[in-house]
Amino acid sequence: MEERNNTLSARSAVLSALLGSHPPRLSARHLVRIGALFGIAEGTVRVALSRMVAAGDLLPADGQYTLSERLVERQARQDESRDPHTRPWDGTWEVAVVTAERRAPADRAAFRHAMGALRLAELREGTWLRPANLVRALPEIVTAQCTLIDGHPRRDPTPLLWDLDGWAAEAGALERALDRAEGLAEGFLVSAAVLRHLLADPLLPEELLPAGWPGARLRARYDDFDRRYREVLQRHLRG
Repeated sequence: MEERNNTLSARSAVLSALLGSHPPRLSARHLVRIGALFGIAEGTVRVALSRMVAAGDLLPADGQYTLSERLVERQARQDESRDPHTRPWDGTWEVAVVTAERRAPADRAAFRHAMGALRLAELREGTWLRPANLVRALPEIVTAQCTLIDGHPRRDPTPLLWDLDGWAAEAGALERALDRAEGLAEGFLVSAAVLRHLLADPLLPEELLPAGWPGARLRARYDDFDRRYREVLQRHLRG
């Protein structure tokens, strides 16, 4: 990952800064100061801001920039990954089978994006599933294209759907990175990497997770890190 290699593009720096801000609104001056942490020239940051506005990623107002609706939704998913809304699991699985025909490529891409955001995994072409332990509504892009089923697989399909060992190993590496992060630039990079990794957590019920699953531990450690880091970053921006 580029952020773990201590490099960051102007666009990535701007997006990471806004996605981590509540509300997601920062002045051009503050975004320039964040870019400077990574040796990004002021002119490069301002060119990136102009291009992101033209692309519909950012909305400008009174010298400040805020995220577009699409990216506000991404921030909401990011926030949800830090404090997921779950419910007790009774063994039921959500199954979504694609039954719509003649879908345009753009519709297919949007559908796959939506399924990923819902943390469903594809068992085979057109068949998606996950344990029914999350509290969220399914958007129309899913309900219009799928037949939805509540099911009980005879064998646990978890190993076919998610690489839990890989996720846990990366979570352990990120915990260690949080412990040794020094300075604003390194903290910014590690923070972005943790948030990205939490978005990939399938949020499975405890019954399906291996012993010692690090999800809750990583969240708690990151929350503590983020509180301290945000205080230092705000002092830097005000300075």
